[in-house]
Amino acid sequence: MKLNKRRRLENKTNYKKRLMLLKGNYLRLVVRKTNKYITLQIVESDEAKDKILYSATTKNLLKHGWPEDKAGSLKSLGAAYLAGLLLGKKAKEIKEELILDSGLIPNTKGSRIYAAVKGVSDSGITVRYDEKAMPDEEKIKNKYSFFEKVKKSIGVK
Repeated sequence: MKLNKRRRLENKTNYKKRLMLLKGNYLRLVVRKTNKYITLQIVESDEAKDKILYSATTKNLLKHGWPEDKAGSLKSLGAAYLAGLLLGKKAKEIKEELILDSGLIPNTKGSRIYAAVKGVSDSGITVRYDEKAMPDEEKIKNKYSFFEKVKKSIGVK
């Protein structure tokens, strides 16, 4: 049987990577970037059928005190970190270890993906990652005067 590679040709799915993630039988932390936002989901797979358990996006930060005039920066390192904290707060009852699913996004040290993973991890959920790949704390805060206010609004100290 020939596998339909349409989604690979459209740059939407890496089937080899997906198969390896599904074989691991872990809950996955799925991080995706769009042109405006970063989306985070905790996904459970059962026989290659994905079920989204929890979801958060950087657009949700506008409800937590992110200024409207800074809405263009909702795909920054700081926004990714805060969205990770938000997702971690929603999914606080998860006791299992998560594994990162970055899809077709390349693994780059200090990237927005790892800022989101750091946010989820700082909220108390166990995620497998290498500490060397994490961005610096100063880069995450990025001199945003409202960063701590949004963090408190999410409910994380």
